[in-house]
Amino acid sequence: MGEVVALIDYGAGNLHSVHNALKAVGAEGVAITADPDVVRAADRIVLPGVGSFKACAEGLSGIDGLTEAMTERVQVGAAPFLGICVGMQLLATQGLEHGVTPGLGWVSGEVRAIEVTDPAIKVPHMGWNDVALSHHAPEAGLIEDGEAYFLHSYHFAVDNPAHIAAMTDHGGGLVAAVARDTIVGVQFHPEKSQAYGLGLLKRFLAWRP
Repeated sequence: MGEVVALIDYGAGNLHSVHNALKAVGAEGVAITADPDVVRAADRIVLPGVGSFKACAEGLSGIDGLTEAMTERVQVGAAPFLGICVGMQLLATQGLEHGVTPGLGWVSGEVRAIEVTDPAIKVPHMGWNDVALSHHAPEAGLIEDGEAYFLHSYHFAVDNPAHIAAMTDHGGGLVAAVARDTIVGVQFHPEKSQAYGLGLLKRFLAWRP
């Protein structure tokens, strides 16, 4: 019997594209779910996210027991976890988009607006850009150097450099991926990043942290 991957459905993710990408790289059991009991029993958890930090955080916390189930399964049960785009940002202590909103607090730091001084640099950061591996995070083996598809106006300012798995450059350095323990988050969209993104998802499914 194959593993169950819980793809968290809280009204703020690109669920079908992520689901299809996971199936394409060999995931047998992908459960699109907001059921805390399913999350507690899952072998792996994927948290997608599109839109604002505030809307995503409120959507997640608005489902009774879901955040607690995720925390229990990941922080206590050590299930591998992948956060995508705003799903990565939600790992932060707080986000500053549309006011101050608490995050999950699994990776210390805050999500701030991208600030650029060069008018040639556009926000949102949209399109293909380099992903440069950082050698700080020992969990960063999932991340490889390459190019991925980004779409964001806010970035994760991580407190501890040891939790930065990869960087990208858009008018200055921006965190492209974070990692600690059994937790990985990517600012880019692997489901839109063709072979590079599918490779990441395939490694996540095989990851035994």
